[in-house]
Amino acid sequence: MTDASRKQAAPCGTWTSPITAGVVAAGSSPLSQVMLDGADVYWLAGRASEGGRNTLLRRRAGRTEELTPAPFNVRTRVHEYGGGAALVADGTVWFSNFADNRIYRIAPEGGEPQAVSAGGALRYADFVLDRARGRLVGVREDHANGDTYPVNTLCALGADGAETILVEGNDFYSSPRISPDGRHIAWLSWDHPRMPWQRTELWLAEIADDGTLVDGRMIAGGSEEHGGEAVVQPEWSPDGMLYFVSDRGGWWNLYRYDHGVVHALSPRNAEFGSPHWVFGNSMYGFLSAGEIACTYIEDGVSRLARMQVASGALLPIDVPYQEIRELKVAGGAIAFLGGAPTLAAELARLDLAQGTREVLARSIETLPPVGYLSIPQSIRYPSADGRTAHAFYYAPNNADYAPQPGELPPLMVIGHGGPTSMAPSTLKLAIQFWTSRGIAVLDVNYGGSSGFGRAYRDLLEGRWGVVDVEDCVAGARYLADQGLVDRERLVIRGGSAGGLTTLCALIFHDVFKAGASYYGVSDLKGLDADSHKFESHYNDYLIAPKERADAVYAERSPVNHADKLRRPMIFFQGLDDKVVPPPQSEVMVEALRRRALPVAYMTLEGEGHGFRKADSIVRTLEAELVFYLRVFRIPVPPGLPALEIENLPA
Repeated sequence: MTDASRKQAAPCGTWTSPITAGVVAAGSSPLSQVMLDGADVYWLAGRASEGGRNTLLRRRAGRTEELTPAPFNVRTRVHEYGGGAALVADGTVWFSNFADNRIYRIAPEGGEPQAVSAGGALRYADFVLDRARGRLVGVREDHANGDTYPVNTLCALGADGAETILVEGNDFYSSPRISPDGRHIAWLSWDHPRMPWQRTELWLAEIADDGTLVDGRMIAGGSEEHGGEAVVQPEWSPDGMLYFVSDRGGWWNLYRYDHGVVHALSPRNAEFGSPHWVFGNSMYGFLSAGEIACTYIEDGVSRLARMQVASGALLPIDVPYQEIRELKVAGGAIAFLGGAPTLAAELARLDLAQGTREVLARSIETLPPVGYLSIPQSIRYPSADGRTAHAFYYAPNNADYAPQPGELPPLMVIGHGGPTSMAPSTLKLAIQFWTSRGIAVLDVNYGGSSGFGRAYRDLLEGRWGVVDVEDCVAGARYLADQGLVDRERLVIRGGSAGGLTTLCALIFHDVFKAGASYYGVSDLKGLDADSHKFESHYNDYLIAPKERADAVYAERSPVNHADKLRRPMIFFQGLDDKVVPPPQSEVMVEALRRRALPVAYMTLEGEGHGFRKADSIVRTLEAELVFYLRVFRIPVPPGLPALEIENLPA
């Protein structure tokens, strides 16, 4: 008897699963900012039970210890999204503390962290050690000017707390990197209205005896050709050569700067870099002057390899991961965060000489049984205007249940936020919640997503709310045409920016039969009013330059086309949301009410933009499931809560 024949046939959507809403709400412990210092591995771990603070952990001689006990919170808000909040060098630790914005130092022998900067209106990130001068060099963001945008600079911080501005004048800076001999420094800068994945400049300067910078010159980036060149992650090799990642060839590939000449190392249609949303992104490091350990992305899947500098040859390193990030190298060891369809993100350390892999930390300690997990398939499919779109397709899977004879499953389409980020295939309990109940999921990497080259990323230029929507619609049609899902039970869901995609798909297309909006954007103009400096010109790229933005906002904003909504919808809204306030959801709810269409509206007190309370996550997930079941007239299993759906026929 086959495993399939032992399964119970039941309507899709009703299957019992150990991946409950409570399991999803328990979530994972975020892991970030991997660092190596000799044989020691350091990283940040989020502590949900302690208000979500980040703490710094160290693995030494087989033991893991916490270096920053409460109330320290290792986090920075430079560019608002932060990253690059800690540095470890020669046993000494420096970190930014979220509460007071000060940098603290922990001596090699341990002890209480000691403040070494003023903090207050000054924020710091992405600092490196200038060993020759006994100081830190990093990005400083000065908020002392109040209501206007902060001032960003490169700054040196001495052991006595004295600060010296090294570079100023650009809107943004990142990635200061000092050469091994301490005589040169490289850094990145960019200016409004560009975002850092559109155009950046790589600069190089000498460090004078007094610590000032001289002979500063731009050596890469800055070009407006083809929309600009985006340079990321400059790094120095052990023999003092400067390397960086650039998309000048259409893909983020590795390059070397050698006495005024830029050399491509291993040109290929793959991404060796990622968009700068946070500081400290790292996808390569040096095993030696002649060999690089790197991760790169092909078709949305990460691979790990050793790159030979002289030939550009890539030698694969076999690991069980399909998403690899935060890669760091020291000696013959590599440490990184890795994930896969059956593995939540975990911190792994590879010893290349010994050929061993050790898992040092897991974001989820106890994983669901594999029999209840859906393994995604990376797919390509045709979309509008002859485009090819990318997505991960998750077929329903449950160790105990199968669809009824002849039944095709409902399909849920999800568009990620960002919108320039990427949906990876790493285990997501929030997706497995649906697939283990018999609902298929399509996680779409629509045009504009990273991981598929510059041309794909630029598909969203001026077309947010169009291309992303078209690719979600095309994906649903493609799966229905393949006979994999039920054409009459296609739904779309999304939060914030993904909520805009959801609303536009339901307003401007007639493919989806229902939808769910989590604090979804319905008024594009409202976004500009709340933008911080880093994103204040983002809509110039995504929608239109400010001088003609109003007309495009009016054309695409769902709030102006609410009368075209014709499908049942459920809306979830935090009452304390300042980014997408409740009226943006309420106007859409009222539009459905006026036409006596099925609608449900759940508000949550004490929640803002993004739900963080476990109870809120449980309530919304269960309510969304009940909504789909009732709309599609699928029996609601016992134990699920009642839900008021207005205008739904009995």
